Amino acid sequence: MDKIRHLAIKTEDTEKLASFYVEVFGLKELYRNRGEGGAIMLTDGYFNLAILPNHDQNSRNGLYHFGFQVADAEKTIQKITKLGVSKVPKSRPQDREYAETRGSDPDGNYFDISEHGFLEVNPAAAKRND
Repeated sequence: MDKIRHLAIKTEDTEKLASFYVEVFGLKELYRNRGEGGAIMLTDGYFNLAILPNHDQNSRNGLYHFGFQVADAEKTIQKITKLGVSKVPKSRPQDREYAETRGSDPDGNYFDISEHGFLEVNPAAAKRND
């Protein structure tokens, strides 16, 4: 069975929101993008919570997308295509370490598809190998 392993929330104050989840629920920081107001990745050891900066004034704060860890991304994409979803999942840019593919459900909710998972990624190491 595929598993939901990642949830992303957009906010105008990443530090404040991340601090809330750390203080209230005891989440640990997994990774932080450099620079003030950058993305902050938190974890409970299994599930990854991404706190993303909202730089788009036309986009609201709140749930942005969620992510599935799957055994075979190609089979997952084939299932989605067979169901006739209007937006077929597409590859993410290569600098996106946390997910290889982005899609949306029939209601337009975004989801990521990843074979490698969301907790095992080491962004600094990935950038050194480029």
